[in-house]
Amino acid sequence: MQNNPWVGWAGAGVLLAAAELISMDFVLVMLALGVFGGALGAAAGLPFVLSLLVSIVISVGLLGVLRPNLVARFHGGPELVTGHAALVGGTAVVLDEVTDMAGTVRLSGEIWTARAYDPHERIEPGTKVRVFEIDGATAVVHPD
Repeated sequence: MQNNPWVGWAGAGVLLAAAELISMDFVLVMLALGVFGGALGAAAGLPFVLSLLVSIVISVGLLGVLRPNLVARFHGGPELVTGHAALVGGTAVVLDEVTDMAGTVRLSGEIWTARAYDPHERIEPGTKVRVFEIDGATAVVHPD
């Protein structure tokens, strides 16, 4: 290793790149690329301090320039909606007549208590309805 310091740099780069496969946050891969730059410097005969400086400059540059673009591309997108919020806007089928006070619907394969969004409306069984909101354990619906 004394004759080939680049091997130590390359080994550290491989370890960082492998750790990135677990973390998936694009930080360790930027550090790994910086360390590979340090390995190239060491292979070219640069002293340790200059190889370290090359590694730091490359890592910081990649973290500042490349990582934000990668994060935006791979981690961006719509937020995952779960729970009751995922049911809003969905369709259901009326099982028992739905009024402003009571009723049941089949929503996402489950039976839910329901009430009509319009207080003067009666929705007959078999009617397709859209979920306007979830109020506690009750789906507030209106005809589709």
